[in-house]
Amino acid sequence: MSESVGCCDSVSQCFFDYYTSKILIIRSKKVGTLNRFTQALVIAYVIGYVCVYNKGYQDTDTVLSSVTTKVKGIALTNTSELGERIWDVADYIIPPQEDGSFFVLTNMIITTNQTQSKCAENPTPASTCTSHRDCKRGFNDARGDGVRTGRCVSYSASVKTCEVLSWCPLEKIVDPPNPPLLADAENFTVLIKNNIRYPKFNFNKRNILPNINSSYLTHCVFSRKTDPDCPIFRLGDIVGEAEEDFQIMAVHGGVMGVQIRWDCDLDMPQSWCVPRYTFRRLDNKDPDNNVAPGYNFRFAKYYKNSDGTETRTLIKGYGIRFDVMVFGQAGKFNIIPTLLNMGAGLALLGLVNVICDWIVLTFMKRKQHYKEQKYTYVDDFGLLHNEDK
Repeated sequence: MSESVGCCDSVSQCFFDYYTSKILIIRSKKVGTLNRFTQALVIAYVIGYVCVYNKGYQDTDTVLSSVTTKVKGIALTNTSELGERIWDVADYIIPPQEDGSFFVLTNMIITTNQTQSKCAENPTPASTCTSHRDCKRGFNDARGDGVRTGRCVSYSASVKTCEVLSWCPLEKIVDPPNPPLLADAENFTVLIKNNIRYPKFNFNKRNILPNINSSYLTHCVFSRKTDPDCPIFRLGDIVGEAEEDFQIMAVHGGVMGVQIRWDCDLDMPQSWCVPRYTFRRLDNKDPDNNVAPGYNFRFAKYYKNSDGTETRTLIKGYGIRFDVMVFGQAGKFNIIPTLLNMGAGLALLGLVNVICDWIVLTFMKRKQHYKEQKYTYVDDFGLLHNEDK
């Protein structure tokens, strides 16, 4: 019972205690130096990092962006399937327009004069056979070349495979040509038009800067040294800036990233807000894991012969996809973040006294004396009109 009463008295005493500040001046070079040094660190952090480096006095907004591209260039090929042929932008840009990206055809495997007919399937462990019983009629393998007819036919003098109903002759299973057929794509150029907006500040701009005119655009090509503001890029330079070899990459294809960064300080002149371009390869190029390398897909061009038979030319196209990615942040002075960061800085200065008190009361030789001077306990003597009773 007595323990319960004592606990209640302790709780009551703590609840009704009142704490007030007391100024204790300690004349110590060590403590004074520590105090000023800690204050200097806090002030340097608030002014140097929060205000100057991080621009804590500004309100910020993220960029909204749209991107359009236009590729130009001519390539000449001479193959056994197509003969001598000129390739222009309508041939090698597939599809003609994409959202924030574009694809350039650089290499291909061509299968001409395909018709809907029957032929021997390409040899695989699943398609080889010795008799008709090995070939189930109507069987459709998702990884095969067509629908089986139920017959086992000769693929070559030594190999038999199941006959399929498909586009024949079937596509050749070969590696892509090396060097690539459209090796001239390295010299193609692309005009990248980028419009950005910061809605919070009602600020709009585009990467074709005010100092750029039509005559300049007809001959300029982006160069970090001579033409850093030109929005026309040579494809070989884009790949080269990512420390890649265009001719090697063009064999199997790949994915490149064109990064445009708009970091704008709107407290400064608008002419200082300009795009910064960087380039990097996005697809995996791990020499220890080269399964399914590059970037490719198939498409066909269809025709009708004079007798009405439908034929097609199948193209397995390899190429480089360029993804244009826009990043950015704008800042402008605003009183609210300024006051918030100033308040946070003052709060940090308050921690200096806490740190110094902890060191004085924990590590100093005369810590007990300092503790007696810092904390004074005064009992309740009643109200003023009761003091003389």
